[in-house]
Amino acid sequence: MNVTETEIPDIKIIDIDVFPDERGFLCETYQENKYIGKGITEKFVQDNQSFSKKHVIRGLHFQQRHPQGKLIMAVAGEIFDVAVDIRIKSPTYGKWVGVSLSDKNQRQLYIPEGFAHGFCVVSDYAIVHYKCTNFYDPADNRGLIWSDPDIKIGWPTKNPLVSSRDKQLPTLKEYMAG
Repeated sequence: MNVTETEIPDIKIIDIDVFPDERGFLCETYQENKYIGKGITEKFVQDNQSFSKKHVIRGLHFQQRHPQGKLIMAVAGEIFDVAVDIRIKSPTYGKWVGVSLSDKNQRQLYIPEGFAHGFCVVSDYAIVHYKCTNFYDPADNRGLIWSDPDIKIGWPTKNPLVSSRDKQLPTLKEYMAG
């Protein structure tokens, strides 16, 4: 397992060990001691999986009172996974990192608490699996508009499919103005 820091040092790209043979492959997608050894010490309490079609953008989502760190992996297809720093006192506040995750590269992205998260499906479809450090709380569900003109995420689609809820989310400035 190899861990690489991104432009925002708290966000990490994880290249897991994959063992292929003529039958296919085997990989260990999570083993607590290995992750702790690489500095990812948070306890994961919930796993989620989503299926989405090409050009779908999900996000940018976060929880405010019960923030979630996430460990994300595309188990089928390819996504462009994005984390936006929303920690007010952070030197990278308002900045974003985007990483390609796919069933071919077998990469994971670790995003700690304090970030908004979203992804865009690049392939015909994608199945995304992610672990969370806190339970989902529908009353605490928050988000930012995927197209925030100040954040300027370079999404890999011109005509995204976005939920009606996500189309109504505020920009980061609007959210902070409250």
